Amino acid sequence: MSERAYAEHAGISRGAVQKARKTGRLVLFADGSINAVASDARRGTATDPDQQMRSRGGFGAAGDGPAVSGPGDSTSYIKARTALTVYQAQERQLSIQKKKGVLVDRARAETLVFRLVRQERDLWVTWPTRVAALMAAQLSADMEKASGKAVTIETAILQRVLETHVREQLDALADLRVSLE
Repeated sequence: MSERAYAEHAGISRGAVQKARKTGRLVLFADGSINAVASDARRGTATDPDQQMRSRGGFGAAGDGPAVSGPGDSTSYIKARTALTVYQAQERQLSIQKKKGVLVDRARAETLVFRLVRQERDLWVTWPTRVAALMAAQLSADMEKASGKAVTIETAILQRVLETHVREQLDALADLRVSLE
């Protein structure tokens, strides 16, 4: 069979037949003509089904008429394959970003932020108790120097005042929300 005859038989272009001949997907007789039956079988196993459907323009084998639209349609296969390829590329990109440290696990980040904020809050809640006595002594000494009279500032009163102001500040900060979106 000639290249033109085989192209018509297979429902492909003559250029596609020439390319198939060069790449060894056709079986040739000794005289150089094409063995259609053996070539069809070899092309069927050596060619991607997606490529076969595109080369036929969405038609089945010669004489079959248009392919039935539906799940077996070449366009749905192409779309599914494209979607899979895009998904795999996105997955690889996310994996690379994770390895580089650009991306972090959201749940872990939220846990770490919560833990850090809680530690800060706990430090501020206990701060008035730790510094009230030192502040009272320092204020008493400074006022005594300035006035020349002995002044005593009650540690408990200073601690209560500090606790009130610290709690007001912490309440204001509690309204802030961290959004990792």
